[in-house]
Amino acid sequence: MRRLAAAAASLLCLVALFGCGSGSEETGEAGAGSTATVAAPPRPEVAIETSSPGFNASRVFEEAAPGVVTIRSVFGKQAAEGSGFVLNGEGEIVTNAHVVTDESTGERESAEHVYVEFPDRNVVSAEIVGFDPFVDVALLRIKPGGFDLNPLELGDDSDLRVGQPVAAIGNPFGEQQSLSVGVVSATDRSVESLTQFQIAGAIQTDASINPGNSGGPLLDAGARVIGINQQIETNSGANDGVGFAVPISSVKRSIAQLREDGEAEYAYIGISSQPLYPQLARKLGLDTEFGGLVAEISRGGPAEEAGIHGADEKLPFQATRYRVGGDVILDIDGEPIVGPDDLAKVVATHQPGDTVTMTILRDGDRRQIELTLGQRPDDPSG
Repeated sequence: MRRLAAAAASLLCLVALFGCGSGSEETGEAGAGSTATVAAPPRPEVAIETSSPGFNASRVFEEAAPGVVTIRSVFGKQAAEGSGFVLNGEGEIVTNAHVVTDESTGERESAEHVYVEFPDRNVVSAEIVGFDPFVDVALLRIKPGGFDLNPLELGDDSDLRVGQPVAAIGNPFGEQQSLSVGVVSATDRSVESLTQFQIAGAIQTDASINPGNSGGPLLDAGARVIGINQQIETNSGANDGVGFAVPISSVKRSIAQLREDGEAEYAYIGISSQPLYPQLARKLGLDTEFGGLVAEISRGGPAEEAGIHGADEKLPFQATRYRVGGDVILDIDGEPIVGPDDLAKVVATHQPGDTVTMTILRDGDRRQIELTLGQRPDDPSG
């Protein structure tokens, strides 16, 4: 079970309670409580020995910790606590959208009040500039006058390697300025957003991430932010060694849009697909080994308007059930569709209203179809 990693807090004392996201335990978003027995973060010297001889966790913490903040959001009689970091000297703060929004009523609502606590114990109110539910990013702003801000440098997630050492700083269970270290366990994961769409390209790490870590930075050896810690895979409510971060490339794109008009827009093709692989291709008699099998077409979406065909039958094969008989998307504007997230990644490089050329395989023939991308809705079935 995947859980968002913000911690709910009582309004009266604002201490960490059960929770992930901004809801209470009653909303079905509970994590482990502050009284749970949690393994202590690994000591930096051990991480240095096991991860990389060039990784100095103490130095990373010393450089980055002054720029990591605590975010407290008030929702009526409830509150949530998470983490964030200083983006620049103009007072911009980055965190997860689920730290400053609430969906327990069925509608997504912004927090009534948001407060930012700095490592020097100063606490100031913040304005929500905007939030992006598609990649779970929020941009806050404080009045910077009179405060010593310590912006963190943004890194690059394009060349991350599995096994690369990383560090996470945040406020798990309300324990401020906590460091945990680990490695990049995997890249290009797809994880839940606050909508019906997945966040593509997420970073998986075994660095300990728990409720309260949400919105805090995942850092490389140079103390550069390569992702925002967002959720955990857990059966217990606490960290089981599988955490996920929104990649900084997605965060940068989101921040740029939020800063401009408070909202983020994404291109939309209007299909669900399954990745093709050599054995399945041979089973289906297809003249390709890779591509995206079109399973469903969203009614009224760009793909339907362009005449893309969806599946018309189900096929059990190699312990999985596939929807087959529809088109196979081979590339978009020459970008090949190979991996499970390739289609989403290619579409994400475009803007709503862009026209793209898709190469598809239909009834044994390759053909090209022009398609005008739409604007992604929260719910593709809505």
